[in-house]
Amino acid sequence: MKAHWLAVAGLAVCAVAAPDQTRAQSDYPNKPVRIIVDSAAGSANDATARILGDRLGRIWNQQVLTINHPGAGGGISAREASKSPNDGYTLYMPATSPFLALPGAPGVAPNLPIELPRDFVSISLILEQPLYIGASHKSGFNTLADVIAAAKAKPNEVSYAATGRGRLTHLTMELLQARTGIQLQLVPYAGGPAQAMNDVMSGRVPLVLDGYAGLAPAIKGNLIKGLASTAIKRPPGFENLPTMAETVPGLTVGAWNVMLAPAGTPDAVVKKVHADLRTALDDPDVRAKLAANGAFVRHITPAEVTAFVQNEQKTWRPILEKVAKDAKK
Repeated sequence: MKAHWLAVAGLAVCAVAAPDQTRAQSDYPNKPVRIIVDSAAGSANDATARILGDRLGRIWNQQVLTINHPGAGGGISAREASKSPNDGYTLYMPATSPFLALPGAPGVAPNLPIELPRDFVSISLILEQPLYIGASHKSGFNTLADVIAAAKAKPNEVSYAATGRGRLTHLTMELLQARTGIQLQLVPYAGGPAQAMNDVMSGRVPLVLDGYAGLAPAIKGNLIKGLASTAIKRPPGFENLPTMAETVPGLTVGAWNVMLAPAGTPDAVVKKVHADLRTALDDPDVRAKLAANGAFVRHITPAEVTAFVQNEQKTWRPILEKVAKDAKK
């Protein structure tokens, strides 16, 4: 008889706990929410998080805080986010790099690369930012096909400027070479796009690949010749600029941001954050602010986010391994 009453009492506790848990999720959020980013204040990733945080804060009627944890290639932020409570009150918005790091590479934190769904729950793709390929007016290149033809005729004689080894700009040109069978010569610029642009405009280096901030003004101002963007489709304001995929089918590249939550975050919370993020990203003011930084919004489901990230990792892994191997030569 005693065992029977204990069993009944246990069921009663569960019956009370379940509605309490459901109610806690249904009124989410009822306190401030943190968004952890892997970059410093003032960066493009930080700016995006603050734009979204402001809009989500108005949707939720709660404060949304952007928390910066730069360093270790994204490892510090990944560790901080992964050990946070999985109640939906800590979200994580890393940039591309923490997903693409090579395991065991020098300087890479032990919890990188991030793998989904092992490490975090996918919520939403936030945005994509294409890269741009430009050429010196003295180069004679008017299209990406011109570059490919010249590089095939003279392997390793056509050079290009990129901001550092191992960064997305360098990796993109490595991917172009792998897909087309050409060989280009990297000229790395640790000083950033401004120094690279000076050499391209003067004709010292014929080609340059960089992001929106680095190249868009120069292309629009005809200081260099725009050859292609790496976007899926021609970006707004660049309708006359071909995409790389129009010359090399299937080749699309870009920096991207996704929103994640610690593993074990309740499905109901994930669905609500996803829906509210979509509302925020559809806001004309938010879209205008993101577009001003060369980014565009792409809606996909949480399951598609996981597939997207896994495909990106599959695409870049052989390129990263080649770069690492070349660096040891």
